[in-house]
Amino acid sequence: QDFHNLRALCLSQGLLFEDATFPAHISSVGPNLLPEDKLRRIQWKRPPELQRNPHLIMDGVSRFDIMQGEIGDCWMLAALGSLTLRKQFLENVLPKDQGFQEDYAGIFHFRFWQCGDWVDVVIDDRLPFLNGRYLSVHPRTSNEFWPSLLEKAYAKLHGSYQNLNGGYLSDALVDLTGGVQVQFSLKDPPPDLEEILKAADKSRCLMGCSTPGQPNRNIELRNGLVQGHAYTITGAVKIRYKNGWKHIIRIWNPWGCGEWKGPWSDESPQWDHVEPKYREAFLRNKNDGEFWMSCENFQEQFSWLYICNNTP
Repeated sequence: QDFHNLRALCLSQGLLFEDATFPAHISSVGPNLLPEDKLRRIQWKRPPELQRNPHLIMDGVSRFDIMQGEIGDCWMLAALGSLTLRKQFLENVLPKDQGFQEDYAGIFHFRFWQCGDWVDVVIDDRLPFLNGRYLSVHPRTSNEFWPSLLEKAYAKLHGSYQNLNGGYLSDALVDLTGGVQVQFSLKDPPPDLEEILKAADKSRCLMGCSTPGQPNRNIELRNGLVQGHAYTITGAVKIRYKNGWKHIIRIWNPWGCGEWKGPWSDESPQWDHVEPKYREAFLRNKNDGEFWMSCENFQEQFSWLYICNNTP
């Protein structure tokens, strides 16, 4: 499908695009994602039906725009959260030649790396709703739609939303960058893990990690982490602490909420022993799904670390 030709055709005819190859139908959701009675109740709505003034992007693209919906695609959203920090990759996946303000015809396109090539995926902007709630990822700002539309394009690439329900963070990192990924088991971590994390952060790699346990069960532990869940690593620093130094890692949960409650978390006493200027620079005390933890706790609580960049 050629995005520009299709959009021009829709504009000339005064029509909104309807994608016959990924229709607003149960087949695009997938037969087993939900019980049959719920599948039959799904409604498809375009952003202009939901909001008076929809935007594709507002005030730039941020991981905090993303809040995971009913679909268990934390593996893809964790990769997407990392992508938002790396603008050189982001502009490739999210073309700027589209929006709701100019030449709007209900058609959008996104690019993903598949089998050694960039594939342009065209979609219409009808999004699935159940009982008035987003089935898909929903935007934190109610009239910003890039996360929902990008997720729909990725679902189309995979055949249905159901096919995003569980997957590998390592695959999603490559699909969004065309890069090379490496993974480390934290059961047997490399001795220089702290230095690897710091170097990867400095060289602007995309990073993610996952916890052990059954995926898609959404079991939240007492320490605030979710079992079998994918997270984004958004920073790694060495910080002055008491009379020495401490390696700490910043991690984000694609749910957009739900945080680690142990040492170095938002409210923890460790921050009282950090110089105010560093505390101010690093600590965001908000329930936004992002938190800090020590490298030791990271190794104990997570099972895999994923690092991806455009070259080895």
